[in-house]
Amino acid sequence: MDITKIDKNFAVSAVSEEGYVYTNIKDHPELLEGLPFYQENGKFYRLPADFTENEINKGALELGWCTSGACVRFRSDSPEVTVRAKLHRSGDMDHMPRTGSAGFDCYFRAPGKKMRHNKTVRPAPKQTDITSLCGVNDTGKVCDWIINFPLYGGVEEFEIGIKEGYRLMSPKPHKIALPVAFYGSSITQGGCASRPGNMYSSMLCRAVDAPQINWGFSGCGRGEIAVAHALGKMQLSAFVMDYDHNAPTIEHLTATHQKFFQAVRAGNPDLPIVIVSRCDFHSITSAGLKSNIIRRDIIKKTYQDAVDSGDKKVWFVDGSTLFGREDVDACTVDGCHPNDLGFYRMYKGILPALKKALGI
Repeated sequence: MDITKIDKNFAVSAVSEEGYVYTNIKDHPELLEGLPFYQENGKFYRLPADFTENEINKGALELGWCTSGACVRFRSDSPEVTVRAKLHRSGDMDHMPRTGSAGFDCYFRAPGKKMRHNKTVRPAPKQTDITSLCGVNDTGKVCDWIINFPLYGGVEEFEIGIKEGYRLMSPKPHKIALPVAFYGSSITQGGCASRPGNMYSSMLCRAVDAPQINWGFSGCGRGEIAVAHALGKMQLSAFVMDYDHNAPTIEHLTATHQKFFQAVRAGNPDLPIVIVSRCDFHSITSAGLKSNIIRRDIIKKTYQDAVDSGDKKVWFVDGSTLFGREDVDACTVDGCHPNDLGFYRMYKGILPALKKALGI
């Protein structure tokens, strides 16, 4: 049966030589998540198009092209799913797998099963034009699919390919309808997960079944008030505030952290907010550990002052607990950026607070 006879809402390409029918995601932005301003600017860009360097640093504006947190969701009974994409850039780095920085990974859920990883698209060095198998389905049934976009590479074009004669359908609604937003550093952006689905924000949103908005900006999440105002205007189910690492000094953190929180709160008085301090707390130097303690206390004061003022929708997660007590040194690639183990422990450590924030 031809796909167009099953779901006439989806414009499709001619059948490829390999027997796939491709759907351009730009024609169907309802399948796209994580880019709240896509309808305004028609680009895979994370920030408002009208932000300027007078409001937010140049680095964050450039990192807006990185597609961390973006994904497409759909249902299909196709035995194979492919992607055809053009990257904004490859995103190669010396401390992060290319599958995370520039690759796509695919999750699927068969009826009655849990969502689980299916396949990962692995681009070659500096490759920006990609056509690749992304998922397989041997159940013969309609399954739920997620394809996560690269954490650093960025995307210019993206198409979903399914086998001719099978169905491509709109996704089921999330259990939590409104997005969970995250703001912070390179760690928040996903450095250095081995693939996009393994960063802590993606793990959390899969666990609670909510859309994600990821505003992690490597080295550039500096607590600027324009970002807080933009977050305060969004319709969100919760907000995770995690920019400790990008406050360049203790003085900067002191000057910005509570003001940032208060600006978000002023824009959305009922928004549940989870405040997190840095995860790589246990420094190898005594000076580093002392600094981390001071930073944690500054962040905790934002939380405590809010509670003391009557705020009942704020939670604090002590970053010193996130990597656990055993093999803490195995949780990062470089003493700072989490690997998959580190991100998994972050997810497990933050999940209880997020569930409380969401009331689940």
